Amino acid sequence: KKNKMTTYEQDGPEAREIAQYLPYFPFKGIPRFYDIGGFLEKPSVFQKIVDIFVERYREIGVDSIAGLDARGFILGPPIALALKKPFLMMRKKGKMPNSIESPAYETEYGARSGLTVSRDKIKKGDRVLIIDDLVATGGTLSSSIQLVQALGGTVVECACVVELKMFINPDASTGLPNRTKLFQDLNIADVPVWGLISEDVLNNEATLHKDYVDDGEEH
Repeated sequence: KKNKMTTYEQDGPEAREIAQYLPYFPFKGIPRFYDIGGFLEKPSVFQKIVDIFVERYREIGVDSIAGLDARGFILGPPIALALKKPFLMMRKKGKMPNSIESPAYETEYGARSGLTVSRDKIKKGDRVLIIDDLVATGGTLSSSIQLVQALGGTVVECACVVELKMFINPDASTGLPNRTKLFQDLNIADVPVWGLISEDVLNNEATLHKDYVDDGEEH
């Protein structure tokens, strides 16, 4: 397998340009909920994101690409098609037949049942790239990593458009979930996580309609 990876700097020039199209809203009780719908409506920006991910992983040697329910289903397929690799879905419980389930996990929104994947989509030794829109506490990613490993695969990297650095290794006094500790506790600390954009450059506060209500599912 080739192992060269094209490097893009987090919060570099490309990231700063894309960040303009990621507005945030108060949603699900979270002050800054980043909406990928902002760049999905701009084909040139969406294409640039796809191109960046394709360039990053073209030479590293990937057997398949796994997208996480649900926004990973938007980002993963165009990347998989460009790399000419299979795309597989990691779905919420009860949505897919012939599947295995990972343990339940916690997110910034609350507890979640485990993700599932079809048991015949990952073979022993497969190198899997995991794609999602955003990594915060790492709960969802940890669930997907466990699925890949349960079927004998290896996670090449977890790749996200947005990485919230505040959760990587916060001081215990903050009370914030600690992604580094979570990965250590689950024995998956060797799995790399990469995000193109961090909260440091995500400053596009959405203009709220006068009738705006936070009607997110956790309320």
